[in-house]
Amino acid sequence: MAEARGKQWAILVAGAKTWDNYGLQANICHSYQILHTNGIPDEQMVVMMYDDIAFNQENPYQGNIINEPNGPNVYPGVLKDYTGEDVTPENFLAALRGDESAITKTGPKKVIKSGKNDTIFVFLSDHGAPGMFLFPSSSLYAVDFIAELKNMAKNHQFAKMVIFMECCYSGSMLENLPDNISIYGITACPPDTVAYFCYFDDVRHTYLAAEMSAVWMSYTEVAALDKITIHDEFQNLRVNMKESVPCEYGDKRVSKLKVSTFLKYKPTSAEKTTKSLKPTDLVSFYEAPFKILEHKIAGETDPEKKDDLKKKYDSLQKTRSDIERTVKEISELCTVGGKDISAASLSLSLSQLQDFKTVAEVFRTTCFDWNDTKFVYALSQLHVFAKLCASGVNIDGVLEAIKTVRRTSTVFK
Repeated sequence: MAEARGKQWAILVAGAKTWDNYGLQANICHSYQILHTNGIPDEQMVVMMYDDIAFNQENPYQGNIINEPNGPNVYPGVLKDYTGEDVTPENFLAALRGDESAITKTGPKKVIKSGKNDTIFVFLSDHGAPGMFLFPSSSLYAVDFIAELKNMAKNHQFAKMVIFMECCYSGSMLENLPDNISIYGITACPPDTVAYFCYFDDVRHTYLAAEMSAVWMSYTEVAALDKITIHDEFQNLRVNMKESVPCEYGDKRVSKLKVSTFLKYKPTSAEKTTKSLKPTDLVSFYEAPFKILEHKIAGETDPEKKDDLKKKYDSLQKTRSDIERTVKEISELCTVGGKDISAASLSLSLSQLQDFKTVAEVFRTTCFDWNDTKFVYALSQLHVFAKLCASGVNIDGVLEAIKTVRRTSTVFK
């Protein structure tokens, strides 16, 4: 398989915002530094991140972002092509396909202008759910992402593409990726499991990175990228990730290409040969807000401040309980007659993914909008709706059950 000869493009996306999700934006800053150092020019990279952590009031080191314990500041020089409210799934897809006219909010911005001989590297870092990747105020659904990728392939907009995706249930975003359109994807976990944060920082009171990204970037920084393949990157993840289980999708032939095909390679004069960091303090994305508050409570010596933190924790726990109770009530209404969905698969077809998108959006707008940070735990319960869709439960019935529970449950009184 001949390596494509053309420009190397990259799009790096953090869909997260807020201090608790520090590590997800830090991932993007760090990946930018790796690609920049290896010679990908800024005009061939697009970076999307909310950009609310470097100068966040909770940041004890203003203007500083690190992605590993005692690591270097990865914020200086990072591109800010899309920030704040411009970080949307619509703008991501428009930037990926090179459609300046489709950019919303603040008008035309940088996009990927790739051609048939070019490569594209895509890195996505944020929360997710079955068939869904979260952006700050909306969501990218698998059914739309796969459709866009197929269309780009049909229009000969690239020679080869590699996608790294770190979010819970990330396998569900790429499992319907065809194996004949020269796109290869690596996800942090299968369609039915969660992803993990790592490296809790006792000074910053947040997690610095996520497991797949930490393992991938620590290997990439010390490897000769013109010697190792994308498949070598995947094998390294399989060996060194302890909680999440990485998965691969799409065209496996692309994985045989050298990493430098996508990330370029510029050897340094003092090449590192080892990097011994291993991800520690692993916690699922959904549990991280609770763990962060537990750390803060344990370390707070001011009684009044400790009491305020405990109240926040109790409120978070109540919200979790309310969300779980609501989803359980909806599920019970949908499975009257004894239909058991517990063993249902979370591997959904494209038509089932479309049904899931419909159900998820109605639940979001009717019950708990996970784009509001206090309700982000709702993402952890969306697997129930995915199982309903996979089990053949009538979708109209699910939609009606959501509305009924919203109208009758004491949670909303």
